[in-house]
Amino acid sequence: MEQKKQLLVKAAIVLLIAASVMNGQAQAWKTEKRANVLFGLSQVVAHGFNIEGNYISKRLIIDYSHGVSLEFKGNTVTSDLRRQGIAVKMPWTTGFGVGYRIAEWINIRVEPKIHRFEFFYANEAQTKSNEITAYNTFSLGIGIYGNYRPFKRKNNFLNGLMLSPSIRFWPTVSSTLKDNKFTYFNKQTSSNEEIKTLDPGIGFTPIIVNISVGYSFKIKRQG
Repeated sequence: MEQKKQLLVKAAIVLLIAASVMNGQAQAWKTEKRANVLFGLSQVVAHGFNIEGNYISKRLIIDYSHGVSLEFKGNTVTSDLRRQGIAVKMPWTTGFGVGYRIAEWINIRVEPKIHRFEFFYANEAQTKSNEITAYNTFSLGIGIYGNYRPFKRKNNFLNGLMLSPSIRFWPTVSSTLKDNKFTYFNKQTSSNEEIKTLDPGIGFTPIIVNISVGYSFKIKRQG
């Protein structure tokens, strides 16, 4: 799992660098309108699913994304939660972003998001009756995205295929968890333990690195 995450991080960085230097001389992108549909790969690593939609108008980009059924346990949770024998489920994470295209292949977005966290013992079924605690968080951050179409010069269906590497900083700014911590008696450690508010990124930090794949559709102008 950790090796897969490291590969995603390296690949995203390489693709972002490549995208930034491949802008070329074309200027038509500054007046185009497009719609993108994308699917995240890091969510698949977490046994979940994420879909993202983009609307592009000239330099403006607006997105909406929704992820479901992300699960973390063992080495993918914090060392303290691992010691407690806890698994974390994110049944959904959702939100939108508004950004500016600084080049054809690069855009920067401000992104408010809402995330749901549910906590269970790692060796038990993830049912409501087994739930230890749950809360929602609100994050507000910024992301740098690449939008690379390797076959953009083709005049067939390959034209719209795209890769979108991203690096995001999404810190948690508020939570429904009172005092940002929950104290409970852990039946595995036989002592009182704490579950704290988490961030939504890698290792529950604010940093998120991802690569999405999808398709870009050109919106024809009227008239």
